[in-house]
Amino acid sequence: MPRKDAARRTGLARALSKLGYCSRSQATELIRAGRVRLNGSVRRNPETPVRLGLDCITVDGGAVAALEKIYLVMNKPRGLVTTASDEKGRGTVYSLLEKADENLPWVAPVGRLDKASEGLLLLTNDSEWGARIAAPATHLEKTYHVQIGTTAGEKLAAAMVSGVRTKDGDFLRAGRGRLLRTGERNCWLEITLDEGKNRQIRRMLAALGVEVLQLVRVAIGPLPLGELAKGTYRRLRTEEKLALDRAMTDLGPQTSGAGPRRSNFSPGCQ
Repeated sequence: MPRKDAARRTGLARALSKLGYCSRSQATELIRAGRVRLNGSVRRNPETPVRLGLDCITVDGGAVAALEKIYLVMNKPRGLVTTASDEKGRGTVYSLLEKADENLPWVAPVGRLDKASEGLLLLTNDSEWGARIAAPATHLEKTYHVQIGTTAGEKLAAAMVSGVRTKDGDFLRAGRGRLLRTGERNCWLEITLDEGKNRQIRRMLAALGVEVLQLVRVAIGPLPLGELAKGTYRRLRTEEKLALDRAMTDLGPQTSGAGPRRSNFSPGCQ
């Protein structure tokens, strides 16, 4: 008897992504090129309904089945973008995977770190899990260490927790913030976001007139970057994956804006 979710319907391009074969955009190209068959028939519509677990999908004659779920943690260096390909010809995080002597299935970045940012980046072929990790509604904290071009760290961290109106009109705020260390001309902050928006820290500091010199993501929920060398990756350990899953289960979906916010500033085919 099929599992309860075995006959769940989804679009053909999305099905290829969910099975870990390729990204949805790559799947769309394959489908439109006539290289994908569903139950023996060529389908050129990426939205063709598929019953996952029941229908047979083939690409270039080869059957596509659910692959082993892969979860990777990478220390992304500055200067790479988190896309499979870039129209501007910039280097991508996939170049780091290609250098490794390992036959990996297709994986996608979980969320993004922009070109100038570095640090902890997750990659996986488990698209549903990755979407939950990245979703603002999950409220899974992401922690960053930020070097800024001023010594007014405590004041700025407090302002970011209170909230900042950006130049494009968005009101953004950090979950927590504190001064890590200071020098003669700059300092380091630790900023934690629980519903990160696109380039949120950079946009907040730009609105406050502060230059970001370096931005490093050092943790996602209970998972720290640790001692992983820059430009390398490893597989997520079983206990780390379970810890992330527990963190998301404990947090659950929350309704934003439900009340006042406290300040957290502290100095198959046959």
